[in-house]
Amino acid sequence: MEKEKTILELLEQNCKITAEEIAPLLGIDAQEVKEKIAKLEKEGVITGYHAMVNWDKMEHMKVNALIEVKIAPQREVGFDAVAERIYRFPEVHSVHLMSGDYDLAVFLEGRTMQEVAQFVSSKLATIEHVLSTATHFVLKTYKRHGKILEDKEKDRRLVVSP
Repeated sequence: MEKEKTILELLEQNCKITAEEIAPLLGIDAQEVKEKIAKLEKEGVITGYHAMVNWDKMEHMKVNALIEVKIAPQREVGFDAVAERIYRFPEVHSVHLMSGDYDLAVFLEGRTMQEVAQFVSSKLATIEHVLSTATHFVLKTYKRHGKILEDKEKDRRLVVSP
């Protein structure tokens, strides 16, 4: 189980790492690493592999938003039924049940702010049991998935030369 945890941590840091690179770190052969990864995929522990893109460096801009959603929970299913309706929309990237002032945190992507606003008003706010929404637009992303996107920190050590 500890080896699987290490494999997961390594893949989470870099999804392009190969079984051949992982094997020496665990003291096992690459084939065993491949088998463990295949098992984790089959069990649904590994659900996909993603490239992290800094869209701010591209001409094709995207608008990202966090939408706070308050919901009236339903008998016997709580928040799950409404959350499922929301996460099935292709614009929605993730949905999280939250503690605090609102129930769901919905992250989505659109081409424009107007497109996001249209989604909220015509699709999200009209869902039965949705009581209110609050939309927050992402203005700039500094760090995502543990990675700094633009590291402005310079090496401040003094240069020593002979």
